[in-house]
Amino acid sequence: MRTLTRNLSSHYKSLTSFSRLLTSQIHRHKASLPKNFSDYESIRLDFNPQIPEYFNFARDVLDKWAEKEKDGERAANPALWWVNDRKEEIRWTFEELGFQSRKLANVLSGACQLTKQDRLLLLLPRVPEWWLVNIACLRTGTVLLPGTSQLTARDIFHRLQTSGAKCVIADESLAPLVEAVASQCPSLHSKILVSDKRRDGWSNLRDLMNNVSSDHECAKTRSVDPMTIFFTSGTTGSPKMTQHSHCSYGIGLTVNGRYWMDLTDQDVLWNTSDTGWAKSAWSSVYAPWIQGACVFIHQMPRFNNSTVLETLSNYRISTFCTAPTAYRMLVQEDMSKYNFRSLQHCLCAGEPINPEVMKKWKEATGLDIYEGYGQTETVLIAGTFKGMKIKPGSFGKASPAYDVQVVDEKGAVLPKGVEGNLGIRVKPHKPFSLFTEYTDDPVKTEECYRGDFYLTGDRGVMDEDGYLWFVGRADDVILSAGYRIGPFEVENALIEHEAVAESAVVCSPDPIRGEVVKAFVVLTAEYRSHDKEQLVKDLQTHVKRMTAPYKYPRKVEFVEQLPKTISGKIRRVELRKREWGQT
Repeated sequence: MRTLTRNLSSHYKSLTSFSRLLTSQIHRHKASLPKNFSDYESIRLDFNPQIPEYFNFARDVLDKWAEKEKDGERAANPALWWVNDRKEEIRWTFEELGFQSRKLANVLSGACQLTKQDRLLLLLPRVPEWWLVNIACLRTGTVLLPGTSQLTARDIFHRLQTSGAKCVIADESLAPLVEAVASQCPSLHSKILVSDKRRDGWSNLRDLMNNVSSDHECAKTRSVDPMTIFFTSGTTGSPKMTQHSHCSYGIGLTVNGRYWMDLTDQDVLWNTSDTGWAKSAWSSVYAPWIQGACVFIHQMPRFNNSTVLETLSNYRISTFCTAPTAYRMLVQEDMSKYNFRSLQHCLCAGEPINPEVMKKWKEATGLDIYEGYGQTETVLIAGTFKGMKIKPGSFGKASPAYDVQVVDEKGAVLPKGVEGNLGIRVKPHKPFSLFTEYTDDPVKTEECYRGDFYLTGDRGVMDEDGYLWFVGRADDVILSAGYRIGPFEVENALIEHEAVAESAVVCSPDPIRGEVVKAFVVLTAEYRSHDKEQLVKDLQTHVKRMTAPYKYPRKVEFVEQLPKTISGKIRRVELRKREWGQT
């Protein structure tokens, strides 16, 4: 367990306004706090930042860490450490990040003619330039719109047209898709290519950066000014533009980096999120750099079990964060071949993790997996923090950033143990770390609120100890013969059977019960040739043993793969629509 002294040291030494902002309450309560954050209540007490009128993450955080490097007040650790499958490496200090990002900021304001609050669509994989563009947009006050490199031309068209973005930065793989729709997007006037090659109609980023100064004055941005917009995938309708301010992520994600991830400037964090997902902003930009930690990146063309395990073994990675889907894949490998010498802390987010997977991971590594829960619209909503008892199946307690309750459809708080909507209290004061709005969509924005609460769209239960348990998305809950059945509990039971590699559970129409539980199952390699009728019976019997008998899947379909979002979440909505003849 890291001590409180270690957690505080990096903040006490800092003379920056940002550090003073975040640590004023720590000084005030220092005498009353224990020597570490093992007490959940002390964590809540410790987090109480005051929001300044003006704030810019590049100036008030990154540049201050660069000053601490010069003064020898930061651990000898890169700020960014990038590798690829060819064993190529780039290591940048905070000073080098500042130098490169100021040059890129001059490109944005010069060649691209972007002014404060203009919008830029970023379509890059895990290359160092992705991080530089993030920082350069902060320096210029440009509103960043990240997108995954897996987008289609139709996706790109929707994002460009809806956002009115004036500039797009992409690599060679996506340039043709941008060109296919650019003529229909009148706001778009700059196209920047990240490549060693040249392309007609595009400016080359490396050429542009070779011809600009590294002197740049950071834009004076208000804390409440728009900083970034993420397009949420959603379960229905077109993606919505989820807008965050400079303080909501730039200060709000302190709760992730300091308390949940337990980071200091000595740590090296590897977060495997796709660059188009908000979790990449969470854990590959703001949360680690708030703490002065090193952001580690492995540019893998696709997730590969052996590559991930070898990387964790061969590099000085202290903290690992990935999706439950990835952990499920990793524990199927022979992990005894690997030695995780540097690994100290493991985390997951994106969807609930199966207790059996947590057990197998700990057997192989000796480390627990600390679950976190949040959304594109929020910072960490709830999590299991270092020192807290882990309750397998629960994603922990409310984060210090929010008052989280289980509420009914009108926003009334429900008793402990009663299922309802997971909500964040927004009255009398809306948390600064909650998204600003769904841009240009006041109706969708208003639909999120009931009474005094913002509703996450997820359903859950709070137990007597304050731990939260995920039931399912509000529109994923299955109603069968009067019973409410959450898909996750059934999936949890299924994955504990040795024949099941992955599963997704949805409702399916039934003439008697209205809906029944149907499971789509991906079999492990050794069971693919087994008798399918017998396997269905075995799985049904297994679920009846593992959970309430009425929850067992009355229908089972074996599939080769499950539909997923770019971040690895299972898209149950696609399976549900198919079942109900809506596709």
